Amino acid sequence: MRKFLIGVALLAVSFFGALAAINGLWPKTTTDNRPPLAAVPPLQPLTRASVVAAPAEIALSAIRDMIEAEAPRNLAGKADNPLRDLLTNAEVGWTVTRGPLSVVGRSDALVLSTPLNGTFRITGQIGNQVGNLTGQLGNILGGDIGRQIGNVAGKAFDQRADVRGSVTITSHPTIAPNWRLQPNLTGQVTIGDAAVAVVGVRVGVPNQVKPMLDQNIGEQVAALEARVRNDPFLEQAARREWTQMCRSISLRSPEAGIPDLWLEIRPTRAFATQPRVGATAVTLVLGVEAQTRVVPTETKPNCPFPATVEIVPQMDQGRITIGVPIDLPFTEVDKVFEAQLKGKTFPEDGSGPVSINVRRAAIAPSGDRLLISLVVRVTEKKSWFGLGADATLHIWGRPTLDREHQVLRFTDLELAVESEAAFGLLGTAAQAMRPQLREALTEHALIDLKPFAASARKRIDAALGDFRQAGAGVRADLAVTAVRLVGVAFDAKTLRVIAEADGTAKIAVTALPVH
Repeated sequence: MRKFLIGVALLAVSFFGALAAINGLWPKTTTDNRPPLAAVPPLQPLTRASVVAAPAEIALSAIRDMIEAEAPRNLAGKADNPLRDLLTNAEVGWTVTRGPLSVVGRSDALVLSTPLNGTFRITGQIGNQVGNLTGQLGNILGGDIGRQIGNVAGKAFDQRADVRGSVTITSHPTIAPNWRLQPNLTGQVTIGDAAVAVVGVRVGVPNQVKPMLDQNIGEQVAALEARVRNDPFLEQAARREWTQMCRSISLRSPEAGIPDLWLEIRPTRAFATQPRVGATAVTLVLGVEAQTRVVPTETKPNCPFPATVEIVPQMDQGRITIGVPIDLPFTEVDKVFEAQLKGKTFPEDGSGPVSINVRRAAIAPSGDRLLISLVVRVTEKKSWFGLGADATLHIWGRPTLDREHQVLRFTDLELAVESEAAFGLLGTAAQAMRPQLREALTEHALIDLKPFAASARKRIDAALGDFRQAGAGVRADLAVTAVRLVGVAFDAKTLRVIAEADGTAKIAVTALPVH
């Protein structure tokens, strides 16, 4: 028994020694047999058209408060003597005070109205010529009445009447291409019926007050119209925002491994819709079209302010569309690609005569294709010995963006000639695995771009934070709702992913400045 056990032990040592020797002598193809790479033209600077269109809702209450603070509260005027034959040294005047303003939106027009309350007054002296009429009036009206009229001749006269009415101003605002707001104002004065009696003669208040008030209100409306038409406030506000937009914004990422980049924004076109009057606000859409790109360093773009604003059709809502090319060095892309494949074994279901385990993975650009290099361990499974070998496989593939899943896939996979030789050394069983390996790589050899898209969304949303900081009485709501990848390109060092960010924009104005 002792000799038998010693014999078995020697046999086992011999067996495993032989197995180790066989594995040691099994061909190793891990030497760098990478095929030559074709030259790749350098990526050219690429910009994308981006649009930010924000409806600005100016609350009617803000318009009311501004006009309330600027419009005069008291009006006064004098009229000619309407009774020259009866009054001498006459003074005819009126004073009115306006009440609180109301502003309503009606039929796409802005209607301002205010009540008027005041006094109409006539003072003077009854003329002596009234006495000359006494006899005639006595014959007509009777002796007693004639004598009473005659008795007032030469006496002082002071009569008053209340003034009740309203002023209504209608505005159909429009924006002119020269960045000026045209209010298109029309005014209307209404005076209630009232009168004073002078020696039995009725003097109507509306006839005396309304023409003067019409003239006064008309002059103020015309002055307001001219002031608004000539006021460059809209252009000045646009220039401030234009200057703020024309710059590079840091897209510094808090995530490790993502390079720090800058989003360059260069506005090129301004547009606006005509104001639309609603029940609670006046809304106009202000928009900017800009050229945007992502660059590795901060730039100082040149952005001439447009002399005119383009008037466009009405829009239902605001929108943000920002297109940015994101340049990623292949050193970073390799990390993502290797993480996707490292440790995977094909076939995944364990079928087949051999198994291929991926140890390392890398990508290199060449012409219009990418070269996938895989360091793999190939192990045969048909015998008890489990013989294996290491190999470096090179596979050509064309990068294709899968927009739905936001990944970069490889199509037209083709084994490089150098790897064909490696497969030959690995034996017939390994060669039979080539179709399955191609299918497995088509499914699994991909670059997951979703982390880059998510990072781009966070960084673009953070960049919009500067534009959310509005002034007093202004609230800006800007938000990125989605980021999608729409294209890829590459050169010898960089993979360029073209992203588009969509979002919403809205500006609410609750207070207007008072001049």
